Amino acid sequence: MIRNTLQRRAISRVFSVDVPPLTPQEVLAAAQKDMPALGIATVYRTLKSMVESGTLTIVNLPGEASRYELTEKCHHHFFSCRACGKVSVVSKCITDFKDMVPNSFKLERHEVVLYGLCSQCNKE
Repeated sequence: MIRNTLQRRAISRVFSVDVPPLTPQEVLAAAQKDMPALGIATVYRTLKSMVESGTLTIVNLPGEASRYELTEKCHHHFFSCRACGKVSVVSKCITDFKDMVPNSFKLERHEVVLYGLCSQCNKE
């Protein structure tokens, strides 16, 4: 049984708004607005239990720390700023991969990560 503690509720609220995939440190910073004494160990434990319960999904971008997002989100991809590390969700998807799949293989899923500069870093 998962306890519904104040800390868990503060962390859950971080994901109750439309947010991009977050690192544990980003979750901590956002949750500390409601709960300043919250620690990173509690964040890690809560994220782990939320993944195990199916509430959150781990997002692994190449060369970056794991991020977390709500499981119920529809199919999407990511844009990662190479300057500041900010990650945004890209909702459009190219779905016609039939010419890229080797003969006798069956495509089951795909992942796409776009890299560049976010609007803020592009100004600088």
